Formats: sequence, C-alpha cells, structure tokens
Amino acid sequence: QTVRWHIELQPWASSTPSLNYEASRFLKYISTSQISCEHTNLNSLKAYSETAKKPWSICLDERFSLVHRMRSKQCRLYSLGLGNDDNQFELSMANSGCEVHRFDPSIKSAHIQEGRHLWYHRLSIDWRDPNPAIAAHKLHSNTKKLGTVLNEFGHQKIDVLKADVESAEWKILENLILEDVVEQIGQLVFEVHIHWPGFEVSGNDSTVVRYWYSLLRELELKDFRLFHTYKDLSKPQMFLKKEAFNASSCYTLSWVNTRWK
Repeated sequence: QTVRWHIELQPWASSTPSLNYEASRFLKYISTSQISCEHTNLNSLKAYSETAKKPWSICLDERFSLVHRMRSKQCRLYSLGLGNDDNQFELSMANSGCEVHRFDPSIKSAHIQEGRHLWYHRLSIDWRDPNPAIAAHKLHSNTKKLGTVLNEFGHQKIDVLKADVESAEWKILENLILEDVVEQIGQLVFEVHIHWPGFEVSGNDSTVVRYWYSLLRELELKDFRLFHTYKDLSKPQMFLKKEAFNASSCYTLSWVNTRWK
C-alpha cells in the first residue's frame, strides 16, 4: 500500500482562483445534507431526555450500526477536546453503555476512570507523533496521532469520533484520511473553525478554502455522508478574519460512514 503524503486538491471553483467562489462553494457544501437521518440525538433512545449544550448529532437510524451497537453495549466513542468542561454528550454516551475515551491534555492524571464506561486520558491527539530526537518534541510526549493511540489501546474501530480541538481539526482530519484511519470510524462529529486557516494550514485565503473543501470531498470519496450541520450563531460571524459570506466562525458537522451498516 503506497503512503500518501498529500490529499488530492479539487479543481478551483472558478476559472481563476477567487475567494468569493471558493467560499460560496465551501459554505454551500457544509450546509447541504448528503443523506437524511431521522434520529440524530440520544433523546430518540427511550431512556434519554437530557440535551447537551451543543448539538453533537449522531445518526441513530436503524440502517446504520451505531444504534445496534449501543443496544448491545458494544459501542466505543473517542472524544478529542482541549479543557472543555461541557462533557454532557460523553456522559450520556457512557450512561448508555458505550465505552467512552476522552482525550484532553489538560487533565491532572495520565489516565482516570470514572464509572464503568468513562475514561479520561492526558493525551493530545495530533496529526503527527513526537520525534524523540528533537528536544522540543520531548515536551509534547503526551501528543500522539489517533492511529498510534488505536494501536496502543488495541482498538480496531471507533463507532463515533467527536472532536472539538480549536482549529487543529483540519490537520487531524488530513492525517486520518492520509493514513486510512478514517475507515476505522463509524461516525464523525467535528467542530470546524473557519475564522482563520487553522494550525499549520498555510496559503492565501482562496488556497486555504480550496484545501478545506478538498479535505471534506476526500471524506465523501471514503463513503462518509454529511447528515447534520449546526451553525453556531453565538460565535462571531467571521470567515478568514472577514465579516463576510454570512458565515459563523464555527460549525458542528456530523458524518456517517455508509460502509458501516
């Protein structure tokens, strides 16, 4: 299997690179469901009535595996966060019998187990593993790629990957695609930030938006379908530091891997 170093960039949205065209294509793309999902929160399961502060929407329709794996207490959620104290969604999933692993570099101990199904790990999921030969990387030895963590934990699959990583999501998503780790995931729920390019994403504005769009098209090529978009109107209405395009700086996007039946 050949290693991919770069994602395939989609053609420009117009005959000459233009931020207006790139932005309108991207925003239309993230706002358009590709598949319908009737049951998108835990309230649709009989035992639940609590709602999380943010709509972390998962697809619980019968045709996909998640709802069946939750009923048989075999589901697994990985949650990537940065000191975010809103863990209602994780608690709800753990209460439903899912094995929940929350990765957050700000917690006090290396590994904490809370209850039967919830673990906290002092780990930051990144798009690269630290290089022990580089002194600066030794400070970040609790930083690992998701594929590395899966191997270390002996986990073959993740039913849901939730990420709220304050603009690291683009490079993490790229790593999951390039290393085919995304194929081990049933559903993705990512908060994406579009007020600036994101960590280690370079280029002018139109290049950045083309890269974002190309990443999401790669997910589609891997049989992921967008089923829910939440536009966070409580965040500034900024798109690459501009008050333009009627965009929020933050969206929560949910995809289901349609190969996982």
